[in-house]
Amino acid sequence: MADAEADKRAEAEIEIWKVKKLVKNLEAARGNGTSMISLILPPGSQISQASKMLAEEYGTASNIKSRVNRLSVLSAITSTQQRLKLFSKVPPNGLVIYCGTILTDENKERKVNIDFEPFKPINTSLYLCDNKFHTEALQELLMSDDKFGFIIMDGNGCLYGTLAGNHREVIHKFSVDLPKKHGRGGQSALRFARLRLEKRQNYVTKCAEMATQMFITNDKCNVSGLVLAGSADFKVVLSESDKCSRRWTCRTAERTASTRRELGSREAIELSAETLGNVKFVQEKKLISQYFEQISQDTGKFCFGIDDTLKGLEMGAVQILIVWENLATLRYTLKDANSGEEEVRHMSPEQEADKSNFVSKEGADLEVVDKVQLVEWFASNYKNFGATLEFVTNRSQEGSQFVKGFGGVGGILRYKVDFMEHDYDNDDSD
Repeated sequence: MADAEADKRAEAEIEIWKVKKLVKNLEAARGNGTSMISLILPPGSQISQASKMLAEEYGTASNIKSRVNRLSVLSAITSTQQRLKLFSKVPPNGLVIYCGTILTDENKERKVNIDFEPFKPINTSLYLCDNKFHTEALQELLMSDDKFGFIIMDGNGCLYGTLAGNHREVIHKFSVDLPKKHGRGGQSALRFARLRLEKRQNYVTKCAEMATQMFITNDKCNVSGLVLAGSADFKVVLSESDKCSRRWTCRTAERTASTRRELGSREAIELSAETLGNVKFVQEKKLISQYFEQISQDTGKFCFGIDDTLKGLEMGAVQILIVWENLATLRYTLKDANSGEEEVRHMSPEQEADKSNFVSKEGADLEVVDKVQLVEWFASNYKNFGATLEFVTNRSQEGSQFVKGFGGVGGILRYKVDFMEHDYDNDDSD
């Protein structure tokens, strides 16, 4: 079950990376005139309605005075109509289409036709014809699906809520009437104090039991993080309670919020923004620390660098493939015009400019058969090698060390592999 959840999370991260890459490319694209169409159909929309709307737009665009602009807009609308014909109905998660003519770096025109179903529902309807692609609606796809729990408690009651993306929900709340401190003395003073402490302890116990019902499922925390907030010290006592602390395996944070519970939930979200945003950050630190631990213990169950990592993948030895999400290395498939043999070379953008990298050992020119970013190739092929792909950033100290010291590519292996020995074997065979 845990492996299935990890695979599902890894696949979601890869889909998010693909959308990020697509958004980056679309935002950088510019057209000559208003010839770039952005069309988004939410789940439940009708293809026929979208086709009718495009037909009306085609008639309107026919009246554009500028001949060049008119032809480019009509061409983009026609391309969008052709894309729509490929679908009999809108997919379950909606449909996103980008069509138009963009200008390349060489100032040449190139047609772009992109259509895809988002990996999760997109609740936005959009049609725009402009000199750029509009990707604002895709940002909600990049929002994390992680759910966070909130417990807001003070001397007047307790509120339980969840936050997933930008959706906040109150799942339970109750009020309590606790005795206050008083100035009555005499022989009853100790009894009054004892009763007051008992009721406070019973209140904390009830809050802990309710928290267990709300946020513990099958003896596991069902949220990615838990925030305890309130105006008194109840949250501290709750966090130290034996009924909760042993079972709260998720991250917890304590925040001071408003005495009004509904208002306090909003304040707690604002005050915990940094903590919530760091969940992916913490997962990344944990993964790279696990990788560095293999290196420090010299277990041999690790690899780094493009060459060794690819060898490990081909051997089926890589269990977790770790890649920097902004890796700039390109993967070229080159063909020798004389012998017809193909070979794969990996180059940085700087090496790409050196013409000598496109010449064989015998001095023959090599023809480019295929060119793709290495990180994109990893995202498309990691499953073929039985590995799990994890993207990391360079924003943490560990991530920055991984990128600068290990080239941004590495892996945790299933078993020990001596890559130096394999290099010697290759030399002998040569």
